[in-house]
Amino acid sequence: MKVFVKRIDLVVVTIGVLLALSLIQSRTPAMVTLTDDAAALFKAKCVACHGSDASGNTPVGKNLKIRDLRSAEVQGQSDAQLFNIISNGKGKMPAYGKSLSKEQIQLLVSFIREQGKKR
Repeated sequence: MKVFVKRIDLVVVTIGVLLALSLIQSRTPAMVTLTDDAAALFKAKCVACHGSDASGNTPVGKNLKIRDLRSAEVQGQSDAQLFNIISNGKGKMPAYGKSLSKEQIQLLVSFIREQGKKR
């Protein structure tokens, strides 16, 4: 009987561990998507002003007279310059260096480059 109880205890503990791991894993993709997916990050942080197509053709973008991120002027800037603008802000553009990681900012720079190719 003692062996049977020990096995049941082991099964219960194993099921509990597996359930805990599945709960952790079920939450991870949403967090990873926001921080690692450039499009999702752009949507979360930039679309309100720059628009989903990066044109700046939004009410806020028009009001602030922001540049089209697909334009030759923006695309002509180096990755380091774009990284610096996103990190430190420029004019009415807020600084994101404290709220985004360097990797996230680099993802945004890459996303801006991709938008320039679509124009």
